[in-house]
Amino acid sequence: MSGHSKWSTIKRKKGAIDAKRGKIFTKLIKEITVAARMGGSDPEGNPRLRSAINAGKAENMPKDNIERAIKKGSGAGEGENYDEILYEGYGPGGVAVLVETMTDNKNRTVGDIRHFFSKSGGNLGESGCVAWMFDQKGLILVDKEGVDEEELMELAIEAGAEDVVEEESEFQVITSVEDFNDVVEQLQSKSVTVMEASISMIPKNTVDVTEEKTAKSLLRLLENLEDQDDVQKVHANFDIPDTLMEALS
Repeated sequence: MSGHSKWSTIKRKKGAIDAKRGKIFTKLIKEITVAARMGGSDPEGNPRLRSAINAGKAENMPKDNIERAIKKGSGAGEGENYDEILYEGYGPGGVAVLVETMTDNKNRTVGDIRHFFSKSGGNLGESGCVAWMFDQKGLILVDKEGVDEEELMELAIEAGAEDVVEEESEFQVITSVEDFNDVVEQLQSKSVTVMEASISMIPKNTVDVTEEKTAKSLLRLLENLEDQDDVQKVHANFDIPDTLMEALS
């Protein structure tokens, strides 16, 4: 199971998605605002904005919130200016971690992230140290309940997806970055419930984490990073056995 989908599944099991929905909305609003500011308010001509809107819809963000964020971003330079910075490092067990951020205070952000890595027994690395271990792909998570795998596969491939992977409680629909928006919209038009949709960094290989102490430290690191206000997304290349995850839960 890829690091991203494993981490998404863990968060949902722990109830973190619902408990932190306000924080999720804040991160999505920031992405929509920046996308509109950089590429204009028309999603048809701004693929990044279109992706951000799809991600907002997948999280059931109210339409008014999305529209306000677009207006804010397309205004005459109003609002905060953010720097987009990708941090890379190694977590417990040698797990590669990518941290996407948007910040108006680089010193605050890097200080917090370095502290989280150090506290977990990991270390923040140089630019490029782990990014090569990941491929940028579109990742769409579909709840398995009430979904026929063959029908989903047919719909997804016809829409332009590269693959459909079955996991414990969900299907992963993997796409190229270029085809991501079209696949999301095609699935939604066929009444497929999309739980999560985003441009993600999919690990080429995963690191097995089998020791309980290491797994606890790794999950704590990822949770701390996600909770940091400047962090937009966290990606990692770990695999924790389901039996260990059940024990930790």
